[in-house]
Amino acid sequence: MMNQDTKVVIFAGGRGTRMSEETDIRPKPLVEIGGRPIIWHIMKIYSNYGFNNFIVCLGYMSYKFKEYFANYFIHQNDITIDLAKNKIDIHNTHEESWKITLVDTGLDTMTGSRLKKIRKYLDDKTFMLTYGDGVSDINIVKLLEFHKSHGKLATVTAIQPEGKFGTLQIDENIVSEFREKPKEFNTWINGGFFVLEPKVIDYIENKDDIVWEQEPLKKLAEEHQLVAYQHKGFWKCMDTINDKNKLNELYEAKNAVWLKKQT
Repeated sequence: MMNQDTKVVIFAGGRGTRMSEETDIRPKPLVEIGGRPIIWHIMKIYSNYGFNNFIVCLGYMSYKFKEYFANYFIHQNDITIDLAKNKIDIHNTHEESWKITLVDTGLDTMTGSRLKKIRKYLDDKTFMLTYGDGVSDINIVKLLEFHKSHGKLATVTAIQPEGKFGTLQIDENIVSEFREKPKEFNTWINGGFFVLEPKVIDYIENKDDIVWEQEPLKKLAEEHQLVAYQHKGFWKCMDTINDKNKLNELYEAKNAVWLKKQT
């Protein structure tokens, strides 16, 4: 049985400039899918498998996260406000079994440096890490089992991105097959959903400009300490307004597969 006290770190400090229509007024992880912030969806992915202890690395508009989670019950439930008695009653309370540590890691700090700054909260144990803008139908327990079975310092979830263009299968000038934006053949990219040993933080210099995806991951790969968990299921990063709209369409069509526990 896996230790489900394993902590989950979420990068949520960036400015999200490619979604400025939304991120001028809120951090990207608080942009809503189906009426709830995408960071909520990410946390639900983990909590579906029993992982409920989160550390969120904040930066841009960090106070917005603190306000959201501090007022979580008010956001999620019906309430009655009695002004005469200075009293608020919360109805139909659904409690998440989440413990959330919100850490302001700096406005302009890079991802690797954000991770370095939350080391004291990790208890020197295996932990998980992901980004605050990507969802997947990944089985978190199987991911953790994969990591443990390989005995390396780091595991990254590799995914196959959708192509940017549709493809044509042509036989003697006749199109025999048209495929709309298929997954790129034999191409794998970083999909987040890392599992890491605490020693990986030693690979990060004590500066604010260290990008996790550059020197630290490159050095881990060079030392053969980075393995890839190949996930061929659903994965989507909310990088643009178009991505947000597609995720909302899936949610409204009751096809939010990332919220369904996989067996």
